[in-house]
Amino acid sequence: MVTMTEVARSAGVSVSTVSHVVNGTRLVAPATRERVHHAMRLLDYRHHPIARSLAAGSNQTIGLALTAASNPYWVELVQGIDGEATRAGLNLIIVDTRDDARHEAAAVANLLAHHIEGLVIAPADGWRDLTLPLLRDHPVPYVIVDRIDPDLRADQVGVENEASTAAVIDHLISLGHTRIGMIAGISGLSTSAERLRGFHQAHQRFDRPIDPALIVDGSSTSEGGRKAALALLDLPDPPTAVFAANNDMTIGALGALRAAGVRVPRDLAVAAFDDFAWADIFSPGLTTVAQPSAAIGARAVQLLLRRMTDQDAPPQTIRLPAEIMHRESCGCTPPDLVSAGNH
Repeated sequence: MVTMTEVARSAGVSVSTVSHVVNGTRLVAPATRERVHHAMRLLDYRHHPIARSLAAGSNQTIGLALTAASNPYWVELVQGIDGEATRAGLNLIIVDTRDDARHEAAAVANLLAHHIEGLVIAPADGWRDLTLPLLRDHPVPYVIVDRIDPDLRADQVGVENEASTAAVIDHLISLGHTRIGMIAGISGLSTSAERLRGFHQAHQRFDRPIDPALIVDGSSTSEGGRKAALALLDLPDPPTAVFAANNDMTIGALGALRAAGVRVPRDLAVAAFDDFAWADIFSPGLTTVAQPSAAIGARAVQLLLRRMTDQDAPPQTIRLPAEIMHRESCGCTPPDLVSAGNH
C-alpha cells in the first residue's frame, strides 16, 4: 500500500502537507496542492478513513534542536518558541544538540523518527555536512534560529549581531579607549563571526588599528571567559576595556577580574553581548546588548507555520534589532535605554 511518506517524497513536500491536502485540515497553496494530487495519481494512492484518524493524532508536534546550556538567552528563546507553538495548537519536543554536529544529527534523526511536522534548529558548527543532508532527505519544513547562514536558502531568524556589537565598541572608543579586548565565541558559529565583524567595523570607522593579541577565544563558556580575561590581563600592554561576546563568557570574565582585584570600571571598562535579569544588580551595573530572545523564538515558529502551510513560499531571513543597555560598567553614567546604533 502506498503511504503518505511516499507521496510526500514524490511531491517534494512534507508528510504533514500531504495530510493537510488529503484531510483538508489546513490551507495549502494551490501549486503545492496540485503537486500533491499529481503524486497521488502517479502512485495510485488510496486514502483510508483510519489513516485520517491516525494522521489527525500525529500532525500536532514540532521539534526544537538546540544546545541545552543554562545560558539565559536560550531559556528565553525556548519560552518564546513554546509559547507561540502552544498558541498554534502544536506540541513541542526539545532535543539537546550539545553544540556538537554529530550529536545534533543523531538528535534530529530521532525527531524525524517521531514524525514531527516541522523543526526549529539552532545549528552547530559542521551541521551542513551531517544534519542538513538529513533534512533534505526527509522533506520536513524547518527554520534556522539564532545562527543565520547567509549562503543557505532557508527561513531564518536572528538578531542584528554586527550592528549591535559595532554600536557598543563605538561607545567604548568614544569614551577614549584605544585598546579594547574582545572575548570571542566559538569559532565556526555565524553569531561569533558576526560579532567579531562588528568589533572590526567599529575600529575601522574610527580608523583605529587592532592588536591581534586583544582578541582572545572564550569558547562561549564561563570557563573560557575566565581564561580569556586572565590572558588579556597578562598582556604586556593590557586593554583598558573588554567586550565579552556572550553572557556565559561575561560571567567567567567578571569572576576572573574580581579574583585578580581589578575594579570595574575604574581599572577596566566592561561591556557584553546578551543581557540577563541580574545585569543591573551587579555593582556596577553591566552595560550589555539585549537580544529580544522570546520574540526571536516566536518569530521562528511563525515562519515555520508559514512554511508548513506553503512549501513554495520564498524563504525569509529576519533580523530583529537589539537594544544597548547603558549601565555603569562601561565607565559612564547610564542614560535611558537606546537602540543599537545610537550612543
